[in-house]
Amino acid sequence: MKQYLKKHEWQIIEQGFDPHYNRISESIFSLGNGRMGQRANFEEKYSGDTHQGTYVAGVYYPDKTRVGWWKNGYPEYFAKVLNAPSWIGIQIKIGKHDLDLKQCKVAGFKRVLDMKQGLLQRSFVATLPDGKKVKIEASRFCSMADGEVGAIRYSITPENFSANAVITLSVDADVVNKDSNYDEKFWTEVAKEAKAGLALVTAETKKTQFHVTTAITYSIRSAGKTVKGKSKANKKEKYADNVVTIPLKKGVETIIYKYAAVLSSENHPKKKLADNAKKKLKAAATAGYDQLFAAHVAVWTEIWKKCDVTIEGDIAAQQGIRFNIFQLMQTYTGEDQRLNIGPKGFTGEKYGGSTYWDTEAYCLPFYLGTSDPKVGRNLLIYRHKHLKRAIENAQKLGFTNGAALYPMVTMNGEECHNEWEITFEEIHRNGAIAFAIYDYIRYTGDEKYLSEFGLEVLLGISRFWSQRITFSEAKQKYVMLGVTGPNEYENNVNNNWYTSYIACWTMEYTQQALDFVRKDDPTKFNKLVASTKFNEKEETTRWGDIRKRMYLGEDKKLGVYLQQDGFLDKELVPVSQLRPQDRPLNQKWSWDRILRSCYIKQADVLQGLYLFDDRFDNATIQRNFDFYEPLTVHESSLSPCVHVILASKIGYKEKAYEMYLRTSRLDLDDYNNDTEDGCHITSMAGTWMSVVKGFGGMRVKDGKLHFNPFIPDQWKSYSFRIEFRGHVIKVKVSKQGVETIRESGEPVQLVLNGSTITV
Repeated sequence: MKQYLKKHEWQIIEQGFDPHYNRISESIFSLGNGRMGQRANFEEKYSGDTHQGTYVAGVYYPDKTRVGWWKNGYPEYFAKVLNAPSWIGIQIKIGKHDLDLKQCKVAGFKRVLDMKQGLLQRSFVATLPDGKKVKIEASRFCSMADGEVGAIRYSITPENFSANAVITLSVDADVVNKDSNYDEKFWTEVAKEAKAGLALVTAETKKTQFHVTTAITYSIRSAGKTVKGKSKANKKEKYADNVVTIPLKKGVETIIYKYAAVLSSENHPKKKLADNAKKKLKAAATAGYDQLFAAHVAVWTEIWKKCDVTIEGDIAAQQGIRFNIFQLMQTYTGEDQRLNIGPKGFTGEKYGGSTYWDTEAYCLPFYLGTSDPKVGRNLLIYRHKHLKRAIENAQKLGFTNGAALYPMVTMNGEECHNEWEITFEEIHRNGAIAFAIYDYIRYTGDEKYLSEFGLEVLLGISRFWSQRITFSEAKQKYVMLGVTGPNEYENNVNNNWYTSYIACWTMEYTQQALDFVRKDDPTKFNKLVASTKFNEKEETTRWGDIRKRMYLGEDKKLGVYLQQDGFLDKELVPVSQLRPQDRPLNQKWSWDRILRSCYIKQADVLQGLYLFDDRFDNATIQRNFDFYEPLTVHESSLSPCVHVILASKIGYKEKAYEMYLRTSRLDLDDYNNDTEDGCHITSMAGTWMSVVKGFGGMRVKDGKLHFNPFIPDQWKSYSFRIEFRGHVIKVKVSKQGVETIRESGEPVQLVLNGSTITV
């Protein structure tokens, strides 16, 4: 853990500059607006250790999969979000020296992320090698009011000198991904312009041929007046700038306003990109920094009205959940069905920036509770649009008859993960997508979704499970061979309990969906049966037989479900007995040693008990929790929140609070020593679930919201707001009791601690 950030309810504060933490801070202080985003890189030159990163939603590159031994069915490429052209550059040269925090003495450094307003601020005093002292104050934002606009306010105040400064304001498309093979670059130049007040570069991605136009303009003011200065425009390969020489006067602040327009061919015709970018840029500059910022803040004000979770009496806990909500909302706005949620959002490139099962298992509940139902619907429609590709993915592995295997990692519906044990074996992702359909309908009441989109997806997934399962003559049971469960510290196991359980559940739910659509919309039902060549009697009979005779490992003596065959053969040494220098295991141990150990990366059996907790009594959940949690190292960001929810349900208040701090401050405190690669965006939704489903005990049963809340001893109160079927309910829990307020909608019945009340 690294606890160098100050605690504050609405801000993330870094006081003093430690270059060793710079990459971590670049991740944590990242900005985004759903259309684009960037790591918190410095505007000025920095020759120290940094991970430069600017990203544009939907733009990716299909890098060639590289393996030692090609296997049939292996993905042809590994998709990666691309480090896109950078628009933030403001290089300062005074005399012979560049302003470079690597080369200067730095005092009074402060970096602040104002989450309430979506603003990144930085200030410091730098002493150049020749003794000149200059004070810098910088602020920037990616506009939430216009996802194609960004703005910077950068002020320079000389403290002990007067001299000319050379200011370079650039657009740089000559960028490289951190994970590129052999430093390969993925952009080619299409066009560029550079003239007074404008620098513009249009670049194209190799292979995928996305076009991105990045254009900048600027204004400079000092002592209340516009400063023109001596300027020139420059162009070179994949780069354009304006260089302005201006006088700096001792003690007088000079302010540079830089505006950017970033447009992609995903949203504009390629031939009109440059012209549209110029129009967008002109409008932004005409509005000015203050007006743009006011519109941006207004959007954040509305977001926080809907999404905020308040915690009284625990600043670390409050800061943690607001940071998680902030990153989620600037990553995904739900307005574009083509987009989804990458595990690093706009904060880094690890995992390729693609879509995982995290969206359905973790993110969907957050957006259901805090946003318009169309946002959750769009997340599901994203998968429906990719159903044809999911069927093709299954065909590559030998499945037939419309069986669908959704990819572990994707940008466009094709599987593009480059680790075979995950690509071929971590098939529980199919179950997460099926459960998301159920969860969405359970929450919204939108049963029509089954007729429109849901049933077709469920049918493809159930067909996959039906073919993937094997009948064991020895056991006289159906078994699930050669899988990897959520716990990725076990590969190629047989009968992973979670995978087998969710497979059976999916076939059960698909049968229910068939019955509903047949009755609700016979025309669509008959059309679907014909188009998918669905043999209802034959296929559903097999599903029923599988569910009836599925092998689900259980140890009767211990009273626990077996994570997989042979788990009890391991040496069961609790995590508490590991040496601190052995953690995290994935950075300290060999993979061979990890696979032979008993240690669990993330909730596995407990993942199933969380999703289906209404099917298991508390005693069963408690026995499994007591057995598996002490063996869990929580080295997946997805793990702690599940443990919060289950610990809350069975009354383990201290464990729930411990796990809450871990999930809410995972990146802020760098628990797993990997925040420098980017924040864990998708798991951040689990922090919201930890409060709402964990401490608040929120569930949906029979079309009603149920709450069974408790308050951690460390808190005075907490509150959250829920959107549910046209109602907006605020729940506040304190030492004195529970208060429910209906903020909008008609009177609604809730179930609080087992009793029905009308709000």
